[in-house]
Amino acid sequence: MRIRRFISSTGLLLAFVVCLQSDANAQERPNILFCIADDASYPHMGAYGTEWVKTPGFDRVAKEGLLFTHAYTPNAKCAPSRACILTGRNSWQLKQAANHIPFFPPEFKTYAEALFEHGYFVGKTAKGWAPGVANDASGKPRKLTGQPFDKRRATPPAKAINGSDYAANFKDFLDAKANGQPFCFWYGSTEPHRAYEYGVGVSKGGKHLSDIDKVPSFWPDNEVTRNDMLDYAFEIEHFDDHLVRMLEELESRGELDNTLVVVTADNGMPFPRIKGQEYELSNHLPLAVMWPKGIKRVGRTINDYISFIDFAPTFLEVAGLSWDEAGMKPTPGRSLSDIFSSDKAGQVNPARDHVLIGKERHDIGRPHDWGYPVRGIVKGDMLYLQNYETLRWPAGNPETGYLNCDGSPTKTAILQMRRDGTNETFWKLSFGKRVAEEMFDVKSDRECMNNLATESGYGEMKEKLRSQLLTELKQQADPRVLGNGKIFDQYIYANNGTRSFYERFMNGEKINAGWVNKSDFEERPLD
Repeated sequence: MRIRRFISSTGLLLAFVVCLQSDANAQERPNILFCIADDASYPHMGAYGTEWVKTPGFDRVAKEGLLFTHAYTPNAKCAPSRACILTGRNSWQLKQAANHIPFFPPEFKTYAEALFEHGYFVGKTAKGWAPGVANDASGKPRKLTGQPFDKRRATPPAKAINGSDYAANFKDFLDAKANGQPFCFWYGSTEPHRAYEYGVGVSKGGKHLSDIDKVPSFWPDNEVTRNDMLDYAFEIEHFDDHLVRMLEELESRGELDNTLVVVTADNGMPFPRIKGQEYELSNHLPLAVMWPKGIKRVGRTINDYISFIDFAPTFLEVAGLSWDEAGMKPTPGRSLSDIFSSDKAGQVNPARDHVLIGKERHDIGRPHDWGYPVRGIVKGDMLYLQNYETLRWPAGNPETGYLNCDGSPTKTAILQMRRDGTNETFWKLSFGKRVAEEMFDVKSDRECMNNLATESGYGEMKEKLRSQLLTELKQQADPRVLGNGKIFDQYIYANNGTRSFYERFMNGEKINAGWVNKSDFEERPLD
């Protein structure tokens, strides 16, 4: 009897110790706060020296953490970019999720789902993975970024800004989690996505048209464009205001030190020739990361090439979870832990010397809901692009409103200049058809105005980039380079309301495309 009691008591003691150790490990696991602006290009944050955008929140994260200068999304559109973040896979590895507004394949688990399964409290506010439909194999809706917290509302500072009180929703999330439980939260602002209240940057933001140091050469430099850019800046600042409040909330609770904070955007600014394309300003995005307990030397500027597929491996590693344990499909991404643990600035890991980019179908508006397939590589400040279907319109067909370019004052001005014969160059740069190969020196030509692909002296470099691109795409089983690229055009567009838009519109149906203006539609095809 005494022996049995001893064994029983010993077993209880061991179980108690194991539970204590488990609780300690849970408390040691860092929290994760992922903050993503909706359509903001590099370098449009104050920490990069852009003076017409004020971002004290982003700047604090950079100052107390790391500022990255070469962060890229693999695909410059909302849904595919976010899919890459969540899965750690390039968009051409995600079947339907390579496209915009798809049916998200059930087979691809997200890091948020994996962390939830392993003890994290997981939630999000506002825009998570979107737009599209994400159900499991039984048809039940999935929470790809976690449980939504969206009850709190506030009067927005401008008409077109979301009325969600993002920071208050984050506070509700923190209040809801168990004491000591690690959390993973997705802050998905809908700014600076369009629409904008025209002129708000000046009228409410206290900005001046002269604050803009340079208007990109592919847009007209006039009052309309400068106002449009300042309205965009005003919306970035709204995103940042809530970031400031979230950091302060964590600090007041004593949780900031062990929170990995990542601040970025999903794709470039919602202007012609940027969002939805694959140029430098399309895919190159702001990125700042802080983690007081986990980053060795703060205040560094990092020049390594970072892809969005690196985020998921990072989050799982810091959470103490292997990729196999998470049950996620294989990733070509790599954790950022080597940069966190280093004390180097500039180039930390020489192996991080390039990123791959590309796209398939974004917004509809072409015959048969076809996309505009592109693949590319950025390496050594050179951008190489392969355009696969050069007979198609890059921003969508003119007669259906160039639907892969959001309606805007800048877009309207460019279209009107072509129509009235004032200037056709801006239109060609943003909406005209393109050649099969493009190559740019993005260090000296960030606007990608001078195509070097056919220039003498660049042939060897182009072939090296092209060879590396195709080799890696084949290794990643990209259907586009394996001879089955048509599959991306065959995947069904998830929105019934605008599916087969081209055919329905051309047959006289009054079908609404709410993200463009009525004046964006050309009276007849321009082929």
